[in-house]
Amino acid sequence: MLSVGAYLRELRQRRGVSLEEIARTTRVAQRYLEAIETEAFETLPAPVFIRGFIRAYCQALGEPPEEALAVYDGREARTVPTAPHPVPPRATTDSEPRARGAVLVSFVLLVVLGMALFTVALLIHPRERAERVAVDVRPEPRPETRPVPPPIDMSRPIPVTPAPRATPGPAPATPAAPPSTIPPPVAAPRTTPGPAPAPPSAPPSTTPPPVVAVTPSPPASPPAAAPVPPVTPAAVPPPNLEGFSEATSPYRLVARTNETTWIRVRTEDGRTSEENVPAGEVREWISNRPFVLTIGNAGGVSFELNGRPLPALGAKGAVIQRLVLPPESR
Repeated sequence: MLSVGAYLRELRQRRGVSLEEIARTTRVAQRYLEAIETEAFETLPAPVFIRGFIRAYCQALGEPPEEALAVYDGREARTVPTAPHPVPPRATTDSEPRARGAVLVSFVLLVVLGMALFTVALLIHPRERAERVAVDVRPEPRPETRPVPPPIDMSRPIPVTPAPRATPGPAPATPAAPPSTIPPPVAAPRTTPGPAPAPPSAPPSTTPPPVVAVTPSPPASPPAAAPVPPVTPAAVPPPNLEGFSEATSPYRLVARTNETTWIRVRTEDGRTSEENVPAGEVREWISNRPFVLTIGNAGGVSFELNGRPLPALGAKGAVIQRLVLPPESR
């Protein structure tokens, strides 16, 4: 009867397969396969590994491993009782615990390695899952909302060209006109019927005519931009503007100056804006109710109401205390 090594070698040669191919297929070291074919079992590990090598050898050749294992088992059964010397069994007993110890150590190492990998996987996967959930739950960026500009106050004046504007303040009790535009007029003394005047040599018994002193208000900023109210004695009545009483709201008032003119405008909400407008400037106001104007130089400014030019308001230097636009219907 053939030995297990000769039996396996014959199967391999019959199939025309080399040991290198079997070693590559079974992933068993080629030296172990050569030791099995030459029956150098003392160089091999424990019999349980030898049986596994034989099984893999036969499966690589496509043969059932039962017959080869039976040959190996019969060979092992024959060799154990006919051992004449106690030395080989002693060597076998020494190698078997060593091989079993190596297998046990390998098994323990595999178990420890598997537990370590499992622990690492438990630590890594929750973190990745938490990061993935955090990424999924991250709120979507909201669209940018641009601030809506506040509604235009129809009662405030809308300047057409940029110009320095004086800070609005309370109206002075006694307005004074700027020295450069409104000369201080002298009030004429009233003449009353009476006796004839005294001779020239006698001292005059009449008091000199009163002179109205012009006191310009101290400017808080450069004199050109400081609002200067008009002189009261030079006030003139507003012109006749009955043709403009039919204008409909909203009212749009435009002022164009050809000389420096002080203008005060009161709008529908009671707000008052006043300014000493330089020559060649344009100002514009919009309101739902009539405007109330005070003008310090009637001949230095021209107005348009809803696109219609107003007639001349007065001579240069004339003061209009109160002008309602559009005029009140009588």
